[in-house]
Amino acid sequence: MEQLLTRVDHLGLAVHDLEQAIASYRQQLALDAWEIIEMPERHMRVAVGQVGATLLELIAPTSPDAAFAKFLAERGEGIHHVAYTVENIDHVLEYLQAQGVRLIDQQARPGIHGTRIAFIHPKALHGVLTELVEHPKAAV
Repeated sequence: MEQLLTRVDHLGLAVHDLEQAIASYRQQLALDAWEIIEMPERHMRVAVGQVGATLLELIAPTSPDAAFAKFLAERGEGIHHVAYTVENIDHVLEYLQAQGVRLIDQQARPGIHGTRIAFIHPKALHGVLTELVEHPKAAV
């Protein structure tokens, strides 16, 4: 069986207040470098920090229309999803569909930093919302 995932890409952490969450991570864990990304089309703001090769994404809704606002209201702050890097997201999605895996995204869509992403339904993986991330290929 082929290896589909290459590494843990990031952890998505749902938070109510982005600035407060950044301050907590700075003060308590000395994570000082955060990139703030405004995503008005998805009704959210994201702060991206790095721990080794893995990113942390602090995700805060800017309106109740954010895709994860219901999750945050029902479950509170915490881990929202785990993301894995894949080499070829189209191939992985085809493979998963052939296996009958329940997907949220049948096709990849644009993510941050030029990535392509797709989500696997949490019911497929024991309650864990899982994101697949394909990074742009480096120019040769």
